[in-house]
Amino acid sequence: MAPEVILAMDEGQYDGKVDVWSLGITCIELAERKPPLFNMNAMSALYHIAQNESPILQSNEWSQFFRNFVDYCLQKIPQDRPTSSELLRHEFVRREHPQRVLCDLIARTKDAVRELDNLQYRKMKKILFQETRNGPTESQEEEEQDHVFIRDEAGQKDSRPDLRPTPSLHSRASLLKNREHFATIRTASLVTRQIHEHEQENELREQMSGYKRMRRQHQKQLMALENKLKAEMDEHRLRLEKEVETQCNNASIELEKLAKKQQISMEKEMKIAAQDEKKTQQHIAAQQKKELTIFLESQRRQYKLCKEKIKEEMNEDHSTPKKEKQERLSRHKENLQHTQAEEESQLLGRQRLQYDRNCRELKRRLLIMRHNLEQEHLREEVNKKQTQKEMEHAMLIRHDESTQELEFRQLNMLQRLRIDLIRLQHQTELENQTEYNTRRERELHRKHVLELRQQPKSLKAMELQIKKQFQDTCKVQTKQYKALRNHQLEVTPKSDHKMVLKALKEEQTRKLAILAEQYEQSINEMMASQALRLDEAQEAECQALKHQLQQEMELLNAYQSKIKMQTEAQHERELQKLEQLVSLRRARLEQKIEEELAALQKDRTERIRNLLERREREIENFDVETLRLGFGNLVTLDYPKEDYR
Repeated sequence: MAPEVILAMDEGQYDGKVDVWSLGITCIELAERKPPLFNMNAMSALYHIAQNESPILQSNEWSQFFRNFVDYCLQKIPQDRPTSSELLRHEFVRREHPQRVLCDLIARTKDAVRELDNLQYRKMKKILFQETRNGPTESQEEEEQDHVFIRDEAGQKDSRPDLRPTPSLHSRASLLKNREHFATIRTASLVTRQIHEHEQENELREQMSGYKRMRRQHQKQLMALENKLKAEMDEHRLRLEKEVETQCNNASIELEKLAKKQQISMEKEMKIAAQDEKKTQQHIAAQQKKELTIFLESQRRQYKLCKEKIKEEMNEDHSTPKKEKQERLSRHKENLQHTQAEEESQLLGRQRLQYDRNCRELKRRLLIMRHNLEQEHLREEVNKKQTQKEMEHAMLIRHDESTQELEFRQLNMLQRLRIDLIRLQHQTELENQTEYNTRRERELHRKHVLELRQQPKSLKAMELQIKKQFQDTCKVQTKQYKALRNHQLEVTPKSDHKMVLKALKEEQTRKLAILAEQYEQSINEMMASQALRLDEAQEAECQALKHQLQQEMELLNAYQSKIKMQTEAQHERELQKLEQLVSLRRARLEQKIEEELAALQKDRTERIRNLLERREREIENFDVETLRLGFGNLVTLDYPKEDYR
């Protein structure tokens, strides 16, 4: 993995240049037959790559073009790393390659396989010939160890094929001469070791695949939880919007019902007022009719009295002729009738004026009553709207609080799941690291045990070497003593031969004893030094392994601590962001409530002001019309004006 992939595993902030890094790692693996940091634990290798320099080619036998190409691909900073288009213009890609490389490689492989087949055939004929004569003598594994096609040293030194181009001028002899450095066919021990390394590689790859599967599973769980929380939030918002819509619809229905109720009440009041006006007019007409009847009856009585009085006066006056009396009586009757007619006309005029005046007064009272009823309806309507708006605002505040509670609860659930997943990931990493440490210690212990088991063989060989030296020394001493004995026997008389032989024998025995003591001391010193060197080497290897594993564990702990700190910082940022969002949304809601209340109050004031102005204008117009009709001094009782603002 590229460093930006390792450092952004949870956030996923990287681009396609990570494939360029993978190309460079693949080039190193093709060149060295294993990826960089292959002997380290998988997570330790990742953390090492993330926090240290980029990997490089360890071998110096590759061309400078190839090394520059690999270094160009493995730039630590993504901005410095090339793109695929830039890599296509690199010298390593653009330079000409020999056409005979693959052909020579295939020919060398075929020759090596053919020679191996001939060798296996000869070995099989030898085994069959031995079995027919003496039975099987050696196992197949020992035959393979005895007849190796390529030395172990050559295989260990260079275990990959020589991919460098071979000049076309090389002869077939030089090709066969240099075949021992070609590692297409390997020994059984090398194959066994490579199988063991391949198994370790599979374990590490399986461990890395486990990390990838775990991260994919964690990302899947996080995405599933986020989708679930998003669906829950959408459902919550839909439910709140539906509740607000229901509240608005109910408010509209209630206002419509109130408007219908007020219209019915107004029509009913107007109908009652019209009936009262009609009854009042009928009552006034009846009273005036009665007054007119009384007035006419009074005029008839008065006319009759005046007529009788005139007749009496005329009867007393005997000097006046009868015809003159008749004419005088007729004039008095006409004058009386004319006077009564004028009085009747005046009475009818007064009654008509009184009737019109009472009707105007009644209409004015009805107009004021209608205005008061409109004011009452308007006050009821605006109070109803204010109550509904207050209920709506209380609902919005309650919705905001429930949404805020749900958001904090969802954020807490998401962060708790993320912390649990990180804890599980870190626990898995620590378990794998502990397992890796145990495996390394177990392998080192197995190696030390194998060295201890193989130590007697090496000590046996060294002991045989010392024993051979001792035997050679004994042979030399024996020859020397034989020569000395012959010389002493020649120079001494025969009587002293027995004593000389005895002395020589004792001297030879003493020197052999000293030599044997030296042999035992050499054996003991050799065994002690070998054991001491082996113990010191093993102890040094143990200390080096412990130091390396401790460094890897500290590196893992440091990286996990860094991940925890980054996660905590991310959670703190998310919490602060949510708090800012909630406070901003609450401030907007309060501002909206204040604006709606101010608009409602402004509408209330404006409607009441318009109603009062219309009332004053209608009353003023009515009074002007009344004055124009001649009713200047209407005695009416106006209802007191109330302040509804």
